[in-house]
Amino acid sequence: MKQIKIAVIGVGALGQHHARILAGMPDVELVGVADTNREAGMRVAHNCGTQWFSEYRDMLDNVDAVSVAVPTMAHLAVAGDCLSRGISAHVEKPLALDATEGSLLVKQAEKTGAILQVGHIERFNPAMQSARPHIGQPKYIRGERLSPFSFRSTDIGVTLDLMIHDIDLVLDLAASPIVSVEAFGLNILGNNEDVVQARLRFENGCVADLTANRVSMNVSRSMQVWSNTGFVGIDFGARQVTTCAPSDALLYGTSPVERAQQPGADIEKLKTDVFEHFIRVENPTVTPHDALTAELSSFVDCIRTQQKPLVDGQTGLLALKAAEQILESVAAHAWDGNSQGAIGPAPFFAAPRKLAG
Repeated sequence: MKQIKIAVIGVGALGQHHARILAGMPDVELVGVADTNREAGMRVAHNCGTQWFSEYRDMLDNVDAVSVAVPTMAHLAVAGDCLSRGISAHVEKPLALDATEGSLLVKQAEKTGAILQVGHIERFNPAMQSARPHIGQPKYIRGERLSPFSFRSTDIGVTLDLMIHDIDLVLDLAASPIVSVEAFGLNILGNNEDVVQARLRFENGCVADLTANRVSMNVSRSMQVWSNTGFVGIDFGARQVTTCAPSDALLYGTSPVERAQQPGADIEKLKTDVFEHFIRVENPTVTPHDALTAELSSFVDCIRTQQKPLVDGQTGLLALKAAEQILESVAAHAWDGNSQGAIGPAPFFAAPRKLAG
């Protein structure tokens, strides 16, 4: 089997892992890594048994594909350059800084026929993959993504940094156009929003509430989905799934509410029966695997077979457009209920007043 020649552009916190994983794949030749930071670039190149390049363009004549893990503001320039040469690209999420730039990348890939995959890694999370078959048509989705401040991705706010993961998942699950968005956000440590709460309403009636906070004392990556087949709870961090579905006794028998209204009903027994007799609770098996390895392996397979990636450019662009709707709502939020007060992602901490005299 012919090896796919790949280079990694940007070997910071995420890119170094891309390089490590690709270097270990038997059907991949890691041609090189590029980074403007000489020390980091040489260290990763040494650890991965490849070459370091200060200029990524110096590698492009000898590669089939690239994995792009540079800051979001550089996605258009770097990934666009590669795609224009017909070089397939895996681009870390979000696809680009905004939908206009994202559209240009999608068009460039379509023009040259290069594979474009966007790094929405939660699609490859084993918990999500285990949960997916148990989810029917969603009616309500709640996603929560909390983390301490990492001092990474400071060129974007929490919407494109963290919430974009859940936006992509919700769009895939709802499978319906967005009809309205309501959101608000806070700036805490920098010039971009660090906390965002958003509600998305879909044409098919589904409602999704999303919370993202990158200045949190707690860590949480979870999603709850209520659908026509029951409830599914997903813990992306712990990689655990819980499902709750109505039993035959609830679907076809006398409901517990009706039983409770009968003379002499044993209410305490009915309470214990809710999750033992009427609602079936299960924990589907989650087969452990590394999500990033699965994602990059899928990218390599798509290059080899010319199949469409699970998260292609168009899919990444849809998530980016939804994120822009959220950001527009955040920017328009009136904190005092009128246009005369604070508008937008107001700072959480008010500036101290100066004492007179």
